[in-house]
Amino acid sequence: MKDMNKRVASMLVLSLLMLPGFSAAIAASTQPLPPTPAPADPLFDRISALDTAVFDAFNHCSSPEQLQLHASYFAPDVEFYHDRGGVTWTRDAMIANTAKNVCGHFRRELVPGSLKVYPIKDFGAIEQGVHRFCQFDTGDCDGIADFVIVWRRQGDKWQITRVLSYGHRPNK
Repeated sequence: MKDMNKRVASMLVLSLLMLPGFSAAIAASTQPLPPTPAPADPLFDRISALDTAVFDAFNHCSSPEQLQLHASYFAPDVEFYHDRGGVTWTRDAMIANTAKNVCGHFRRELVPGSLKVYPIKDFGAIEQGVHRFCQFDTGDCDGIADFVIVWRRQGDKWQITRVLSYGHRPNK
């Protein structure tokens, strides 16, 4: 009986293999599938877009309108920690420093591939990355640093509450 079942099963398999298209379907099913793209990360996309917007305004802050737009991304009580410049405790103090030391002097670029984003439960997100600074007069990108930005979400509005810019060094 076992031999008969084996023969019937073998004949069934052979019959299937002889069907048009069945062998091709079996061969195709053993081929590796093309890689699927990673799923979109809405939080990463949102913070990346905000980073682009806040620093586009920063890079054009010699215009008073752009400086005000840049300021609008920061909470009034923002804390800004800069390893070389010290700490500022308010948006007004930070923007005054930006106007004095940045506007018209250099621009900021995010180092491609360095951006990381982490959610903060019931608050917002942490943005981490590396940025470089390029002089307007020479075009040289001679400085580079690490950064962390803490974003608070309130409804649909996102604001920066903390910034750490550190590890400033020559861009070699």
